[in-house]
Amino acid sequence: MEEAIRHIVDAMGAQGYVADRDIATSVHLARRLRKPLLVEGEAGVGKTEIAKVVAAAFGMELIRLQCYEGLDVNTALYEWDYPRQILRIRLGEAEGASARELEETIFDRQYLLERPLLQAISREDPPVLLIDEIDRADEEFEAFLLELLSDFQVTIPELGTLRARSRPYVVLTSNGTRELSDALRRRCLYLWVDYPSLEKELRILRARVPELRSGLDEEVARFVERLREEKLYKRPGVAETLDWARALEDLEVESLEPATVRATLGCLLKDRNDMESMGPAEVERLLTAVLTRSADGDGTEGAAGGGGGGSGGGTGGSEGTGPPEGA
Repeated sequence: MEEAIRHIVDAMGAQGYVADRDIATSVHLARRLRKPLLVEGEAGVGKTEIAKVVAAAFGMELIRLQCYEGLDVNTALYEWDYPRQILRIRLGEAEGASARELEETIFDRQYLLERPLLQAISREDPPVLLIDEIDRADEEFEAFLLELLSDFQVTIPELGTLRARSRPYVVLTSNGTRELSDALRRRCLYLWVDYPSLEKELRILRARVPELRSGLDEEVARFVERLREEKLYKRPGVAETLDWARALEDLEVESLEPATVRATLGCLLKDRNDMESMGPAEVERLLTAVLTRSADGDGTEGAAGGGGGGSGGGTGGSEGTGPPEGA
């Protein structure tokens, strides 16, 4: 068991994702028990990246369904290829085919356009199916998912019930914009991904932005940690930390200064009110606390482990980008 967990930590680490024991254990159990994994947490902490990194680490195909309000079955499951069906009808009529023969012909699997959910259960080798931001979809669509997640089969009126050739590994993510049903939760293993600890965020920075000057990486991690403690509408996630670190490296910054922080806050804060709340005095206050702690030192250097359980791993700029650079 311990060896299997360490293997997953190492495999995800090779893809640039700093996984702690909670994340690695959840991934291991989801693979072994063949149950969907529901990953919840704030935006930008690396939820989407878990599915992408697992697919890359174990050489599996990644199939992604991006959820949104109004998502329907046709977009998620299948559509009929109407232009080809019409063409086949005209050819059949020219050949003198009967209406029954035409109906049997055009409602064949070859005229079916597979969308992500049908693709996932049609593969010979099990893929990773990422159902991203399920909380953005309507409750009706969530109810439709229950058949798939319980029996891994779908029903198409013209073709009947289609069962999975191989059972996909399913990862669902949610930012908590609405409450998910108990029925959906019961079908899944659950993982909460929190903001990483200071030590873990520093490890992520060093893994994903290794060119960042030593010392500046610690200042960045400490500043973001303090910034998250402020009363903000949208706190920065790991993705924003990495964006800021890359921006500072590009600007050839040696150490954080108030003017530099103010000029680059747009990498961290994505709301107008949050930007206005971080005026010169507030930035100076946070930066003074950060630089004082960095000068005193508190054992951050060389810290082992990964901080608190279930904290976010490395992401590649935004929640939806792929491994290892670009979830």
